[in-house]
Amino acid sequence: MGDEEPQADEQREWVMKNLSKENADIYASLPEGVARQLTMERDPHGNVQVSLIETEKLLSEMVSKKLAQWKKEGKYAGKFAAQHHFFGYEGRCAAPSNYDADYCYALGTSAAQLVANGKTGYMAIVKNTTAPAEEWVAGGVPITMMMNMERRHGEMKPVIKKALVKLDGAPFKTFAAHRDEWAKDTCFVYPGPIQYFGPTEVCDQCTATLKLEQGK
Repeated sequence: MGDEEPQADEQREWVMKNLSKENADIYASLPEGVARQLTMERDPHGNVQVSLIETEKLLSEMVSKKLAQWKKEGKYAGKFAAQHHFFGYEGRCAAPSNYDADYCYALGTSAAQLVANGKTGYMAIVKNTTAPAEEWVAGGVPITMMMNMERRHGEMKPVIKKALVKLDGAPFKTFAAHRDEWAKDTCFVYPGPIQYFGPTEVCDQCTATLKLEQGK
């Protein structure tokens, strides 16, 4: 254990030296375990193991740290003790919308049609999803068309390319154009609980990100 801790500290220092000042400050503010998970602990495909990061402990530890600082400054005199519960995906997701239900139903139907027609090795897809559901186009894509050759453990392996945030895409450009304003002003739109019955423009909309991606 004694040898591992200095090595982890050296890795953390190396990561911070290679980040921009803003990112290094954020990284330094994270609990050590979470910081390590973000930068060092990966699955066999090289991905961050998001489902293993205990975000509830991250939040409570950071709140505890901030309150301890405020107590020293005389801004806080209470007590803080957190009780953690972990619900995995259930804790990170919202209830499905009509769009979510239509999309998953369409994918299932598409997959069934591929199986019925002997099209193995295909992934079910649905296109034209910013249009009403009755205008969607179902289909399949060969898994091999999604593969990218990458070097893993010294050998070239076919893997599905990571889906990274496209910094030149419309969704991120929209965010970049508004982030200074959103950082200091209350600009979010809260439409209330998900509605399942009512006007289509209220109940059956796809996500804003998808609309931006498709130029709608």
